[in-house]
Amino acid sequence: MKLLLLATFMFFIKAGFAQVNTATAPDNTMATVIVHKDPRVELLMQKQADINMAVKRATGYTTKGYRLLIIHTNKRDEAISAKTKVYTYFPELKAYLLYQAPYFKLKAGNFKTREEAEKYRRNMNSMFPKGVYIISDVIEIRPEKDPFDE
Repeated sequence: MKLLLLATFMFFIKAGFAQVNTATAPDNTMATVIVHKDPRVELLMQKQADINMAVKRATGYTTKGYRLLIIHTNKRDEAISAKTKVYTYFPELKAYLLYQAPYFKLKAGNFKTREEAEKYRRNMNSMFPKGVYIISDVIEIRPEKDPFDE
């Protein structure tokens, strides 16, 4: 009886390890997997990639550069009037009004080099008597020509 139980037990143990690893199979046959996918998936992936590139082109790119800190005050009206003055006298510059409690900061421009910012700082010092300072910041740049449009 013990011998019969032992034989049955050994049979189940051997059956548990009965899977064959295809990499070490004696006949070296490799199993293959066939993937059936809908061709519309590729179209959706391409469409999403195009949308991502269009958004990136529209918003531009960012890099390290310089901006002018024009005003740093806790008076909102003063900050807004300074922003209006910047847009009036320097329409080519983009102005950024930030609120960091309790202060309003007005920054202007997207300059790649400090020398570009220095030219505008000299012109603005006469308009803003508290002083205009050049600060390092993350700036927005728009590519001149998009390399992906070919």
